[in-house]
Amino acid sequence: MPGSDVSLTRPLIAGVVTALVGFTSTFAVVLTGLRSVGATPEQAASGLLAITLVVGVGCIVLASRYRIPITVAWSTPGVALLAATGAVDGGWPAVVGGFFVCAALILCTALFPPLGALIARIPPSIAQAMLAGVLLPLCVAPFLGLVDDPWGVAPVLIVWLVASRLLPRWAVPLAFVAAIVVVAVSLSRTGADLDAASLVPQFAFTAPTLTIGSVVGVALPLFVVTMASQNVPGVAVMRSLGYTIPWRPAMLVTGTGSMLAATAGGHAVNLGAISAAIAAGPDAHPDPKRRWVAGVSAGATYLVLGALSAAFAAIVLLAPEGVIPAVAGVALFAAFGSAIQQAIDDPGERTPAVVTFLVAASGIAIAGVSAAFWALVTGLLVRAVLHLGRRRA
Repeated sequence: MPGSDVSLTRPLIAGVVTALVGFTSTFAVVLTGLRSVGATPEQAASGLLAITLVVGVGCIVLASRYRIPITVAWSTPGVALLAATGAVDGGWPAVVGGFFVCAALILCTALFPPLGALIARIPPSIAQAMLAGVLLPLCVAPFLGLVDDPWGVAPVLIVWLVASRLLPRWAVPLAFVAAIVVVAVSLSRTGADLDAASLVPQFAFTAPTLTIGSVVGVALPLFVVTMASQNVPGVAVMRSLGYTIPWRPAMLVTGTGSMLAATAGGHAVNLGAISAAIAAGPDAHPDPKRRWVAGVSAGATYLVLGALSAAFAAIVLLAPEGVIPAVAGVALFAAFGSAIQQAIDDPGERTPAVVTFLVAASGIAIAGVSAAFWALVTGLLVRAVLHLGRRRA
């Protein structure tokens, strides 16, 4: 019937838009983060492939099973954390081990609810300050690149700025299109060409190993930022749109998916937060009961993008230095602004948040453990000292 076709078209398109915006806006951040912690280009491409496929399957399973427009996404704050972490003792196998432990912790939040409650007790100001400190170097990268390579980076920033004014939702994807043009011009000048073999998606599996640095410096901070900056806001966004997320099944699906993707280089899967508003909002369909189709559509689109992920990774590899960090940086501007706002919003929590932010932004590593962990510990310690005796008084 014509009416049913129209009603089905809207959520289908909303799902496609959700996946396209989510993938093209932050896949460069994924590759940057994985490369920063020691992945080879092949391993980083494998990680992108694995995490994209798991996201697609997760969307389809949850949306079709519960008839809710649930969207799954990769942990963008988590991969930004990896970009700031740098090399880990034990190399890439230890990083993969950290991914595996993080996935196990996500599963534990489904099996043991008190663990999720414990994460929820971390003050939002501390968690967001840690995230802001991690994001700062990535958000500064576009301006550093503009100085080093103005002809390569300026087109990306100009397109992003104009699109932010005219087409805000598509600003980052269009900035990536500008980066593709820059890459094409660069290749025409150098005479280089894409290797056809590099365009075929392939998995590169790595046996995980565990070190103190990978567990404390990768797994724990990755778990905290994934829960505090993705899963908890994702539930809140869906609740604001009139949906109740089935918490335990969602954590089982995302935790299992994260574990399956870990050995192939995938970092973490979580509930969609920003993308959730696209698929579950009124624009997807006037009838909330029919918006679940958008979740399935988003999942199917992610599966197609997974097949194309190797081509995206190859483009990133050929890009002039500074161009892809510029795309990754502008993709994180909104997340950085939101994290800063939430970190300092409460005057009573401002000092611990500032300390947390500065320690995370410093990039210090002690005993092979990254700055994100020490930022969290320091912020909680400062907060405990400053709040000592207040409740009793």
